[in-house]
Amino acid sequence: MNEIRQMLNVYFIMGSQDCPNEKPEEVLRKAMAGGITCFQFREKHPRLHMHQAVELGKRLRAMCKNHSIPFIVNDRVDLALILEADGVHIGQEDLPVQEARKLIGHNRILGVSAKTPAEALAARRDGADYIGVGPMFVTMSKQDAGQAIGPGRITEIRKTVGAEFPIVGIGGIHPQNAKLVLEAGADGVAVISAISRSDSPKTAAQKLKMLIG
Repeated sequence: MNEIRQMLNVYFIMGSQDCPNEKPEEVLRKAMAGGITCFQFREKHPRLHMHQAVELGKRLRAMCKNHSIPFIVNDRVDLALILEADGVHIGQEDLPVQEARKLIGHNRILGVSAKTPAEALAARRDGADYIGVGPMFVTMSKQDAGQAIGPGRITEIRKTVGAEFPIVGIGGIHPQNAKLVLEAGADGVAVISAISRSDSPKTAAQKLKMLIG
């Protein structure tokens, strides 16, 4: 469990739709140089066909493997299996947690999104290895994220799931507000645009890494 908590420290999420200035491979390379501890492939570009997403995923997967960075796939259990990912992250409206666990087995990481203590407790009970709580702040990276729930929700959820269960905060997080999320009880912060749309993805990742201590 401690290994997963450390993995969540600087959790970078990205797909081609998040990279207006550079190729995803270049953004990931710089983010890894900056010290990210986990990468989630979240491909949502409307004009990218599935076979193209698979090919991009393979390239990003190989990069992560070469740098010993855990590679997680967003939502798609089938894509996670095709890419031989280290895990998958699902939301409340995706596959039921128990079914996802059956499909990926017990050797892969299963992350689950949760907004309430009840959702978090259910995710833990049903087999999640960690939970992602958010959106912490207003975010433009995920159109269906909903209203910000604030870092205080992490404190509530931490009391419910216990002191050791891995939690990562997500949504509208950047180097200037990340400390609030960590102080609320999160093991790490998950970011998209704070790194992918930064003028320097490496520097952005380094700033977040420094906050972990």
